[in-house]
Amino acid sequence: QVQLVESGGGLVQPGGSLRLSCAASGSIFSINVMGWYREAPGKQRELVAHITSGGRTNYADSVKGRFTISRGNDKNTVNLQMNSLKPEDTALYYCHLRNLEYSLDYWSQGTQVTVSS
Repeated sequence: QVQLVESGGGLVQPGGSLRLSCAASGSIFSINVMGWYREAPGKQRELVAHITSGGRTNYADSVKGRFTISRGNDKNTVNLQMNSLKPEDTALYYCHLRNLEYSLDYWSQGTQVTVSS
């Protein structure tokens, strides 16, 4: 079992910044992908960004150039630096881990990000 606990959500004005962090605990395996998804009211959950255990990153087109995903030194922490935030970024953000060796998915409880003037 893997548990994901995130922090860093909040309310910011357009153009502002937030940093989300997520710590994984439990049975963590080397071959995995960690990332962030978001879900706005009435919309499907969508990928924001992810990073592999080897450090390769992927971003949604809507956040490229504004968001940066990174791993902590122990590789069991993932961060999302969000700059130049827009109202369209308002959503519940979920931390996600996929164990590629066992094809298992784990999700955090979600943290709210609200961008409003």
